Amino acid sequence: MRKKSLVSLLLTASLAAGALFGCGAGGQEAAKSEQSPTAAQSAEQADAKSSEDMGTPLADVRVRQALAYAIDMDTIVDSIFEGKAEVAKSFTAPGEWLNANLPEYKYDPEKAKELLKEANWPSDYTLDVVYYYDDQQTVDLMTIIGQYWQEVGVKAKFRKLEGDLASQLWVPPTDKEKGPSVVKWDLAYAAVAALAESEFYNRFASTASNNSTVPKQEGLDELIAESNATMDTDAQKKAFAKIQEFIAEKVLAMPLYHQVCFIYTSNKLDTAGTKFGNDQFSYEKNILDWKIDRDDKTLYTNGGPEEFFWYPMVNPGYMISTELVFDKLINADSSLTPTDGMLAESYTVSEDNKTIEFVLKDGLKWHDDEALTAEDVKFTLELMLKTPGTNAVASDVVKAIKGSADFVEGKTDSLEGVVVDGNKITVNFDTVSANALAVFSQWPILPKHCLENANPETLQQDQFWQKPIGSGPYKVDEVVLNNYATLKRWDGYYKKGSGNVDTIYMFASGENDGNLVKNAGAGKIDYAWSKSTEDAKAIEAMDSMKVTSANIRYTRCFYINQFPHEANIK
Repeated sequence: MRKKSLVSLLLTASLAAGALFGCGAGGQEAAKSEQSPTAAQSAEQADAKSSEDMGTPLADVRVRQALAYAIDMDTIVDSIFEGKAEVAKSFTAPGEWLNANLPEYKYDPEKAKELLKEANWPSDYTLDVVYYYDDQQTVDLMTIIGQYWQEVGVKAKFRKLEGDLASQLWVPPTDKEKGPSVVKWDLAYAAVAALAESEFYNRFASTASNNSTVPKQEGLDELIAESNATMDTDAQKKAFAKIQEFIAEKVLAMPLYHQVCFIYTSNKLDTAGTKFGNDQFSYEKNILDWKIDRDDKTLYTNGGPEEFFWYPMVNPGYMISTELVFDKLINADSSLTPTDGMLAESYTVSEDNKTIEFVLKDGLKWHDDEALTAEDVKFTLELMLKTPGTNAVASDVVKAIKGSADFVEGKTDSLEGVVVDGNKITVNFDTVSANALAVFSQWPILPKHCLENANPETLQQDQFWQKPIGSGPYKVDEVVLNNYATLKRWDGYYKKGSGNVDTIYMFASGENDGNLVKNAGAGKIDYAWSKSTEDAKAIEAMDSMKVTSANIRYTRCFYINQFPHEANIK
């Protein structure tokens, strides 16, 4: 019944699309004409307060709850996304970080109407909804949501943003409690792809530089501070559970669905029970235990270099080659929670959470047989500070190290907060850096002897990335740029493993591999991943391939502007 209902709504929506997606005054007038409330609804709202009296109707939590109740996300996921997404009740994806006891806003149009009536929803108000994606799926999603809202008496106009998105979306008001808003919309459809949970929630703090939508909330700043006050993941999970509950109860934003990661494996590959996770980042796959049913012991994948191997400063998990060629100080599990040591034999966090001591394994080597030492660790942290565009999570961590400002400004030629003593590296922070362990489980250590003369400003263009030298389980062997590259199992690695994969053949590709389906169909993909539902549908139809879905920190949502702005200030 629900799917049939959604099809009907989409047919209706296609007729109204010109009005719903009008860009100028004419579009807005058309939207009003198509979506005018019934006479009964108008009578019910005769005594409603005007939008001027309310500042903005979205300041009323009942309105925000009503908008959530009005959307049938279960049917949208089943129909528009063909079941290849997961309905969200929080920014946090399902798994060990999600508070299982959050309030849910299951589809209930009668409840939505009741709340709107209680809140004196102004029947003459048209929601201004913005988005910035170009794909047809987004247009379909916005159209059907507009129809769902229309069914409960809420009009909406949708428009695509162009140009400088940051200035149109994320500039906070000067007055963090009353506004007015700098941004000019009511709701913004957006996405957050996060390494750490804090990337979802720090933005709701009243002082956040990207909080353009939520006035200061009593108690929320303190909860966010609590989540940032420790490196202990168990304590962090408890703190984030409180934040999730706060945001869900007040509907400070509206999570819609979680995009999932699709992992593709061939029937020739035995992954030895590996628990798959978020392949946008690195986690322990135990690849040295994998077995491939090929006489030449070759595993086929994608992610080979086009112009160069991708450097890891922006996104360390962008390509599987980074994970296989380079090691990190510590491991992460499939949910990206830091676990045991990798290059580090052990690590210890101080009681005040401002110092981490790493002890490296003995006898570590680079692929060229040079010794890997604590000096390489210090060099990598200093390089991260000097390289423009380093990922924000990693950048925040290294900037919190003692003496980082003086080092960047050239007042010192060495990073004061990183102390090397033989195989021991001590990292001292000025303030608690809650994501430090996450960063040390994702960003690889780089060879000082290969990169100490590289220009940090143009690091990606350095010759090193044509055929990099790492310390991971596989070393770069043959490279034909924009065609293929091979990695060979490295005998010098500190772990041996029980598997037989000697060679990894990587077809050249970016993150979105246009040849993935073709190569899988030709029997030339044994392991790969994507976020494409089209790829997943095509590959799961192949008898030789298996598709596994994994939850990832990638959430699509509506941000809700609760400050008055020019559309609702007379």
